[in-house]
Amino acid sequence: MITADLTGKRVLVTGGASGIGLATVEMFARAGARVALNHLPGDEAGVRQAERLQGENLDVIPVPGDVSKAGSAEEMVAAAIEALGGLDYLINNAGTSGTPQPIPPQDLDAMTEGLWSAVLQTNLIGPFRCARAAAPALRASKGAIVNTASAAGMGQQGSSTAYAASKSGLVSLTRSLARGMGPEVRVNAVAPSQVRSPWTDAWSEEKKRSVEEKSVLGRRSEPEDVAEAIFFLCAGAANITGQSLIIDGGFTL
Repeated sequence: MITADLTGKRVLVTGGASGIGLATVEMFARAGARVALNHLPGDEAGVRQAERLQGENLDVIPVPGDVSKAGSAEEMVAAAIEALGGLDYLINNAGTSGTPQPIPPQDLDAMTEGLWSAVLQTNLIGPFRCARAAAPALRASKGAIVNTASAAGMGQQGSSTAYAASKSGLVSLTRSLARGMGPEVRVNAVAPSQVRSPWTDAWSEEKKRSVEEKSVLGRRSEPEDVAEAIFFLCAGAANITGQSLIIDGGFTL
């Protein structure tokens, strides 16, 4: 695991209550950063995780807000910046599959207007809302943004056509934001493939083994694998911007 002393750095992680987001919150906090853990309003899991980390003397504060809703996203970012006293790193991690089970690309009827709206509002427009709201603070600190995209945005199918399209859009948004926010702010993305999560834990053992067998490294990714890449793109990578880093153990080779 890469390490760095991030004492004095201020970080906002959206969707930080579980999975990749929570692993990222922990990694930055253990490196000395002060971290705002964003969670959905009313989600007690986010509050409990923040309290758990506070109990370990880590500087983590909960900040409720829904990035899929105009106004709520911006208010959340403003509250986080005020509480942290500025912002160095924004991790746009909040996302949704919009479906409990994968939808085959042939099943066009399952791709409802409601599904499209929910997925795009969270996975694509949400990161833009947060980046726009955080831009003045990030420019002042010469900070960085990392978006959680997906291998589904790099040519894989993912959980649905809408999901793949939203993540492809996020890869494109990453490049556009890099152009628009440089040279003060670097903007990159991570593009994980199969990551252990409550969503994938429900898969059959046969499907899990299939993923592992197709991976060059012989395993699925852990949330910490993705968090480590996010950490690198913030704490290091001084001359990298506009890029999307695939994290899949060689699954897509």
